[in-house]
Amino acid sequence: KLRTSDVKLEFPTANEIPGRLEAVLATLYLLFNEGYYSETDDAVIREDLCLEAIRLTLLLAGHPATSSPSVHSLLALMCFQASRFAARKGSDGRMILYHDQDTSLWNRELIARGAEYLHKASRGGELSRYHLEATIAYWHTVSEDTPRKWETILELYDRLLVNAYSPVAALNRLYALSRVRGKQIAIAEAEKLNLENNRYHFALLGELYSGIDNARAIQWFQKALSLTTAPAEVQILKDRIEALTNK
Repeated sequence: KLRTSDVKLEFPTANEIPGRLEAVLATLYLLFNEGYYSETDDAVIREDLCLEAIRLTLLLAGHPATSSPSVHSLLALMCFQASRFAARKGSDGRMILYHDQDTSLWNRELIARGAEYLHKASRGGELSRYHLEATIAYWHTVSEDTPRKWETILELYDRLLVNAYSPVAALNRLYALSRVRGKQIAIAEAEKLNLENNRYHFALLGELYSGIDNARAIQWFQKALSLTTAPAEVQILKDRIEALTNK
């Protein structure tokens, strides 16, 4: 029988910390995202999960042995994302996508804190995925919709795909590409992606075809809907299909 006295809690050695820290940061990143992109029946955002991820990351940032650029950049990313909590959910509980958000609801104090952590993260030569994602998130807190904003975001996504490729980053890059070079070019690149049964891919194609070929856009939205179970996403897709059907 295992007794409490048999369990020893020891702080890792200086040589062990970097490897262990990387795994801890990846876990905290996933915990935050689980809350930010909640798929539960009754929540668009699980703020409890996001706030717990922030709390734990703050502990790492406050300890001399783990106060690294990667920790500060992840904390900056979380602050920037959390700054838009109030704008991501409507009074009726529905999810509000980025381009429809009320920017006056963005939390400027959290944005300022995120900027401070990102500044701390810039010290030294380290450039992690968290640095790039935090900088992308920062530009999303710039409310002015200027060409420079989207050109910068596109450049950052290009670097992120080289540094740490993921299908989500590839799809998000295509939205930025559409804002910089137009929907037709983004569509051409989107259709080259080999992302079978990826509902986000189909939803993006629906957005890109909207206003160009609404019938085809509806088909893509319907395909995304057939793969979606998250209530918030289901409602958004239904709203998109209804809006295009009535045009």
